[in-house]
Amino acid sequence: MTVESATTIQLVQISESQMTRFAALIYDVAGIRISHQKRTMLSNRLRRRLRANKIAGFDEYLSFLKGLPDCHAEWDAFLQEVSTHETFLFRDEAQWNWLQKEYLPEIVQQARRGERRKSLRIWSAACSTGDEAYTIAVCIAATIADANHWSVEIIGTDIGVVTVQDARRAHFGERAMRLVPAAYVRRYFDKSPEGNTWKPKSALLKWITFSQHNLLDPLDELPFDAVFLKNVLIYFDVTSKQKALSHVLPLVVPGGVLITAAAEGVSTLIKGFEKRKPWLFVKPRT
Repeated sequence: MTVESATTIQLVQISESQMTRFAALIYDVAGIRISHQKRTMLSNRLRRRLRANKIAGFDEYLSFLKGLPDCHAEWDAFLQEVSTHETFLFRDEAQWNWLQKEYLPEIVQQARRGERRKSLRIWSAACSTGDEAYTIAVCIAATIADANHWSVEIIGTDIGVVTVQDARRAHFGERAMRLVPAAYVRRYFDKSPEGNTWKPKSALLKWITFSQHNLLDPLDELPFDAVFLKNVLIYFDVTSKQKALSHVLPLVVPGGVLITAAAEGVSTLIKGFEKRKPWLFVKPRT
């Protein structure tokens, strides 16, 4: 198999029929619907995989993918290219205000009244590079005065193996940190010797674990007090949304909450939950 020249690879785009076949494959594997309007974007990202694998064309790459076992590293590289992972800490300010001013104080009061143990389990689904999971940890540390005496578990999952590795590495640049309040930066992060990245302090790191997971598959975990499922279902069609939610909703404890993004179009699909805000759903206790 010969490699096209760099000039040719830069200019070529996938055809309409190739776009259809790649879109179908991405949907089957990840539940993400990619429209034909994103043909240029997909072409640009696929060309990087052609170069990396020294494959001459898109048809050859598609055949190459289909011949690989599900666990092959190239599947992860492919999904990394076609998925969007742009994120940063403290994204969606209103939700973090709610977490710190309403949800966590109420959890603390319940513990004081003896209505619950001092424990908290939270799932950051489709966590990308971990920005959301670490934001949750910062909010807990800043809001619960005796957080060190609580059992805190934050589970972050994402479809990309490399993305999960980045989340575990936990080094955040200026762009990712731009919305973190200065007081929180000083209290909960250590600056690198080079001065251009920050890492969460060990007190936060001990609460968080990351693993690879596809939302179209069940998650083998105990139920959670809160599940963050944000900025991912917007890329799914109704069928994929329903399948993902069928795996997520049972993992919310009675009285627990599901936090979504306001524009994901899932309100009518979340059955058996009370809608409190455009992005907040509460599972009844009985």
